[in-house]
Amino acid sequence: MEPKTIGFAVCGSFCTHSRALAALEQVAAQYEHVIPIVSEITAITDTRFGTARDLIQKMEDICGCKVISSVLEAEPIGPKKLLDLLVIAPCTGNTLSKMAAGITDTSVSMAAKAHQRNGRPMVVCIASNDGLSGSAPAIGQLLMRKNIFFVPFGQDDAINKPTSLIANFEQIPQTIQAAFAGRQIQPLLL
Repeated sequence: MEPKTIGFAVCGSFCTHSRALAALEQVAAQYEHVIPIVSEITAITDTRFGTARDLIQKMEDICGCKVISSVLEAEPIGPKKLLDLLVIAPCTGNTLSKMAAGITDTSVSMAAKAHQRNGRPMVVCIASNDGLSGSAPAIGQLLMRKNIFFVPFGQDDAINKPTSLIANFEQIPQTIQAAFAGRQIQPLLL
């Protein structure tokens, strides 16, 4: 196991939570400490894909520690330099846009801002129905920022959802390794 601390944040995009959990298991098997984080909406929303409580319980079981689920709990990530790297998977269009605009009104956007102040890498795993429309400017802005690395992504259903983008969650571990080396995994577009 590598002696690093990884933050693993999960946003809405409920249909991708099973993929996020599989990636979290891979990350937890590779790194000594993994701190789970969920957005407030994820912490309280039950969907056809599962209950909030089950998701949080699974994350806590995988990581062996309590899930961070509020702005107040996420804020110390920065001043205490808690993380070597932060993963946001899935990262919704809402969260992408907040990060691009510097808005910190959720646990995940606060974790991102707090972590970024330390100049350490962040890995973004997009899952957004408006990635090629409303959220496209935010993606462009974040691609230009230092220490932000994207998991390779592409259209998930170009015919029925032509503006939807989703990252390949299976490439999260490789993206983390590349981010620690200061480089963007390629190819970026699938």
